[in-house]
Amino acid sequence: MQQNETPLFTGLLEHANKNPIQFHIPGHKKGTGMDPEFRAFIGDNALSIDLINIGPLDDLHHPHGMIKEAQDLAAEAFGADATFFSVQGTSGAIMTMVMAVCSPGDKIIVPRNVHKSVMSAIIFSGATPVFIHPEIDPKLGISHGITPEAVSKALAQHPDAKGVLVINPTYFGISANLEEIVSIAHNYEVPVLVDEAHGVHIHFHDRLPLSAMQAGADMAATSVHKLGGSMTQSSVLNVKEGLVSAKRVQTIISMLTTTSTSYLLLASLDVARKRLATEGYELVEQAVRLAEKTRNQINNISPLYCVGDEIIGTNATYDYDPTKLIVSVHDLGITGYEAEIWLRKEANLEVELSDLYNILCIVTPGDNEETTSALVYALKDMVEAFREAVGSNPKLFAVHVPDIPVLAVSPRDAFYSDTEIVPIEESAGRVIAEFIMVYPPGIPIYIPGEIITEENLQYIEENIEAGLPVQGPEDDELKTLRVIKEYKAIK
Repeated sequence: MQQNETPLFTGLLEHANKNPIQFHIPGHKKGTGMDPEFRAFIGDNALSIDLINIGPLDDLHHPHGMIKEAQDLAAEAFGADATFFSVQGTSGAIMTMVMAVCSPGDKIIVPRNVHKSVMSAIIFSGATPVFIHPEIDPKLGISHGITPEAVSKALAQHPDAKGVLVINPTYFGISANLEEIVSIAHNYEVPVLVDEAHGVHIHFHDRLPLSAMQAGADMAATSVHKLGGSMTQSSVLNVKEGLVSAKRVQTIISMLTTTSTSYLLLASLDVARKRLATEGYELVEQAVRLAEKTRNQINNISPLYCVGDEIIGTNATYDYDPTKLIVSVHDLGITGYEAEIWLRKEANLEVELSDLYNILCIVTPGDNEETTSALVYALKDMVEAFREAVGSNPKLFAVHVPDIPVLAVSPRDAFYSDTEIVPIEESAGRVIAEFIMVYPPGIPIYIPGEIITEENLQYIEENIEAGLPVQGPEDDELKTLRVIKEYKAIK
């Protein structure tokens, strides 16, 4: 088979062209049983391949036909020994990685700025996280990668760890020295699991950071839908045999995957892989050139600052992805959230995320000079609007992130403990039994089992006051928190 073939998509088209009479789900049966307005919008072509795992179409849970062929081609394209398609997004693939190596009580070394799916997997598996402090950028107020030195120190203290999880690249496009981290972990015969949610494209261009498979990692959960051209919720899990078993991975991912798998999502992975493998270099080159031009234009809009390759130079910022435009609005005296809202309301423009200090915009092969010019003009207008509103004395925000709280109880034990609800202002010193995170990007401020501190409560309040999306607790107004119940001595 060749990389320009699409066995899954082609097989679906051939099946649809036969136009069989369907007495199986989905019940809309090629759209004829669906709301007419929705059908007209989606289109009969898409609905004709919204199918289920009948015999001719293979089965994601036990692939042996067209899905297996598509996954084998993806493995070849990504340099993996095995690739598994995920219709549960990269979150499902990340949970599979953790649960494939960890059993109850096992340790796993993770950076604090992990996605919430990692912590969900830790609760499901019963593992205990050993946190590494990621390097904090004092100017941007964001977390970067973890250093090889930190990984080496963690493994020296915890040589019985069952895995090291690395984010490569981070949400903001920053990479650590993954190849060295892999070498250190493999010296302990510990597998390296990579959250590659924001790096599907880096494998296909030599000006970008090394991909997980290129660096020798054992598993990588890779979002094809984010930057690779497939449909939302479709991702892949790449595996190298040795320290992990592909058969074990197949078992775990099947446990976490719906039996009603979407063939639209699977087909989009098949065609996205083909395009990346056959045209990836040219497509990424186009996006990189466009992003670099846009970055230069943004840096001419004072006082905005768009991060470039000057950020490279430490072990935590070993490399970066120039298609990510990190735009600091700190010196304008506004929050990233205020910038996001202004751009939405005044310029009909949506950014990827905002935080207290920055907005993040991504440039992909789906962009062109027209879209990036619209961004530049909108940012110019935004600066003028806020200069007029803020005046000569802009409010400048202190750049900081909270300390990692002390883990007093394993996340699983805390999650399933007897609990009670307390007012948030009375919660300091208690052990939390739920998550608190800012999403996106989904990095936890608290995970179940950690001791609540006044400092981190203040950090939560700062994010709420700035309008940022603090999520996790059952009380979405964040007036109360669920904590482990305390039993007083009987007098």
